[in-house]
This record gives sequence, C-alpha cells and structure tokens, in this order.
Amino acid sequence: MTIIERDWGGLYFDVIDMVPPWQRPAATVLFHHGVGVTADVWAEWLPVLAGRYRLVRFDLRGHGRSVSGALGPWSLAGLIADLLAVADAAGAERFHLIGESLGGTVAMACAAGHGNRVSSLTVSNGAHVGGTIENVQGWRDTIEGDGMAAWSRQMMGQRFHGGVLTGPQRAWYEATQAATDGAAILAALEVLLGVDLRPDLARIVLPTLLLHPDASPFIPVPVMAELAQSLPNATLQVIAGARHGLPFSHAKDCAGRFRRFLDDLA
Repeated sequence: MTIIERDWGGLYFDVIDMVPPWQRPAATVLFHHGVGVTADVWAEWLPVLAGRYRLVRFDLRGHGRSVSGALGPWSLAGLIADLLAVADAAGAERFHLIGESLGGTVAMACAAGHGNRVSSLTVSNGAHVGGTIENVQGWRDTIEGDGMAAWSRQMMGQRFHGGVLTGPQRAWYEATQAATDGAAILAALEVLLGVDLRPDLARIVLPTLLLHPDASPFIPVPVMAELAQSLPNATLQVIAGARHGLPFSHAKDCAGRFRRFLDDLA
C-alpha cells in the first residue's frame, strides 16, 4: 500500500507491472475513477492490459484508502495536482490517461493544461460542461437527510440496468458507494458542476477515445457528440445497453476497446 502525503491527507495509489522484460520499457496507463467508488472499479480491466502496459491506479481524495482528516477546499486544479502527484510518484513522466465520470472530467482538464505529460486521453461517461449534467440536484438532500446507504441505493438504478451485474458485483459496488464520505461526494459534485472546459478543448490535440453509454441519466449522448466534434483528434464509441456505470458493467468490452485504441497508437 503506497500513500503520498498531500496537504489534505494521504493519497493511495498502486502500480501493476507484469510486462515481460523483453517488452520493456513499457508505456504507463494512469486510471482515474469517478465519484463514490475506488480504484478497484478498474479490476476487470487489468488482465486485458497488464501484459503490455504498466498500470497505475489511485483512490480519489476522500474515497477508499485516500483518507483525509479535514477535506479542505476542493478545486479542479487540486484534483489535477493529485493526479500528477501520483504520476510523479509512480515514475511516469508521460502516460496514457483514462478517466471515468468525474475522473474523465479531470483527465480532460489535465490533458488541456499538461499535454506534454499525456500520450493519449480516454474518457468514459465524463462531462466537459458541468451545467449539462442532469439528475444530480437531490444528492445533498438524500445524503444529508437519509444517509449514504440511501444515496447508494438510489445511484445503483442510475448506474446500471437490471441484470447486468452479478450478485457479488452489485453488492460490492453498492457497499463501496455507501462507505464513501458524504462530504467528499458533495465536494466533488460542486467541483464538477462548476466545470466548463469548452474554451480549452482545442488544446487537446492528442489521440482521444470517448466511450459512452447509450442511456446515462446524467450525460445525454448528444452532449458527448458535441464533445467529440469539439476535439481535433477524437473518436466517440457509444455502447448499447449501458448506463452511467459503463466501465464497471461493461468492463471487458470497454477494456478491449481501450486496448485496441492503445495498440493502434504503438
């Protein structure tokens, strides 16, 4: 377990390096998850990628093993700084960057401002304009009035269609959300809703893959189509039968698409 000391607390990350010695040096993939889960949301992606790429995951501040005493002020710049601190600690001067949901938004902002560090960008169900995000207005009332377990139960229906998860998968995801610090959820949401990356998109000229569900209750497909048209070097792939939990419910499909995207760049 590796912890980086940040001004708000300890930031957890891990490195998975199973690349054969005859394929080194290997490019690094850095994963950034979204609100309410942990780096373990990427677990089923790892076998698809581990023999070819060096993999780095971390827990978002206030989530999972990234503990904090006083959360302090949250900002997009602070979340980017956390991401780059992980990359530095993992020895990754350049890396392929993938983020889901809030992690996708942070990844886009990082690619716009630190393009010299990022080899490629992949975004799964992530918004570039916070004001376009739908169906989040009641989060505070639910979290503060009914508690995290109630919020997590509510979110499960928005993240997943019925029947797409096994029983153990569903139980893990719901319990992980319920165990997250509610203050961290609301702080992350406030940052997300205030984001508008439209003025910065032209600076993201690196190869970009956009993976999006056909039925996210938060980010409609036309919003992602607008994003794809605004990025100079982007490909949008819309995946049927998925909601906002796309990278978990359709992990093997998404990981395969991501692997092919990276391999085509090699």
